[in-house]
Amino acid sequence: MAGISAAVAGVGTTDWGRMPDHDAYDLGMWALTEALDDAGLGFSDIDALIINRIPDYQRFCEIAGIDPEYVTITPGHGRFAAICIDTAISLVMSGRHKTVALVYGNNGRSAGVAYGGAEDSYGSGGNGLWFPYGMTSPGAFHALMMRRHMELYGTKAEHLAEVAIAFRNHAARNPKAVMRERFDLDAYLDARMICDPLRLLDYCLINDGGVAIIITTPERARDLRKPPVHIRGSALQTVFSDSTFPPDDFWFGAMESVTKRSFLAAGVRHEDMSALMIYDNFSPTVLFSLEGCGYCGKGESGPFVGEGHLRLGGRFPTNTSGGHLSESYMQGWALNVEAVRQLRGECGDRQVDDAKNIHYAAAAPVCSSIVYSKEPS
Repeated sequence: MAGISAAVAGVGTTDWGRMPDHDAYDLGMWALTEALDDAGLGFSDIDALIINRIPDYQRFCEIAGIDPEYVTITPGHGRFAAICIDTAISLVMSGRHKTVALVYGNNGRSAGVAYGGAEDSYGSGGNGLWFPYGMTSPGAFHALMMRRHMELYGTKAEHLAEVAIAFRNHAARNPKAVMRERFDLDAYLDARMICDPLRLLDYCLINDGGVAIIITTPERARDLRKPPVHIRGSALQTVFSDSTFPPDDFWFGAMESVTKRSFLAAGVRHEDMSALMIYDNFSPTVLFSLEGCGYCGKGESGPFVGEGHLRLGGRFPTNTSGGHLSESYMQGWALNVEAVRQLRGECGDRQVDDAKNIHYAAAAPVCSSIVYSKEPS
C-alpha cells in the first residue's frame, strides 16, 4: 500500500489476567472507553467500527450506544490485528470516514477456549489432517518448524532461550505484565518440555483482556489530546495454498514481501528502526520473522539474537512490554499499542531512547508488516 497517510490518535487497554466477571463485550468497552479518553474523543465521534474477537457487532454497538456509518467484525485469529488496522487505514484514506475505532475483547482464559485439540476454536491443528500423528495444536505446528530450522541451520535451544529471557526482562519493567519474574538459561532449560523442542517458556500466555485503537487522519489527530503516531507503511500477504502444512520457508518469502512493501511506502530502511514488535505466539516465530524481515540472513537468527540485539539497549529492542510470552497474549493488538506508547515516550523504565520508527511484524498464514513513526512521511 503506497502513499499511506493515517495516524493513531488514541489507545486503550484493560488489565490482563483471569477476569471471570468480565465478558468479551465488557472488556472491549473498557478498552474503548480508555482509548477515547486517551484521544479526547467521545463515543459519538466514532463513524466506523471494526470489532475483533467480540461475539456480535450489533450487540456491541447497542452497549456502546452508537450508530456508526460503517461496521464490520472479523474472525478471532491473531493475524487479524494487522488486517483490521490495514482496513482502518483504507477507510480513513478513502475520505469517507474520519474516526475509526478498532476494538478487541477476549475472555478466552475464563471461558476455557481451546487453542488446538479436538475442541479447537482459534488454533491451527490442520482441521484434523494431522491429528492421528499428534500434531493437534499451534504449538505442535511451530515445534515441527523449529526442529527443522535447527536441523537446517544449527539453531540451538539457547537461542530460543534468549528470546524468552529478553522478553521476560522487559516484562519485569512493565507493571501490567502478567509474568514479571526474571529467569536465566538454566531455568529455561529446566522448564517443562511441552512439544519438543518447545518448552513452557516458549509459549504465549492466554489471558482475558481488551484493546482498542483509534485511527484517524494526521490532520485531525494533530488537534486531539495526544501527539499523533503516524502509520507510514502497511502490507499484508496471505499464505493459504498450503496453509495446513508448516511452510517450508518459515514464511520467509511472504515476510520479505510485506517488509519491502511497507518500508517502501514509509520511505524507511532497517537501520531507521528504533524498536521491533514481533508477533510471538511462540518464541520460534520471532526467529522466523527476523529472517524474513531482513534483520539478519536466512538461518542466522539464532546467532543474531544470541548477540543480545533484542534486549533493551540492544540494536533492535523487541517486544519491550514483554510481548505475548511475558506480558499477555492479546493476539498482536497489545504489541501495536506498545509501539504507539513507545513513540509517545510513555513507557517509563522500559522506554527506548529517542524512539522514532517502530516495526510491527507477524509471521502467520497472513503475514503482515506495519511501520509506525513519530513524524509523518
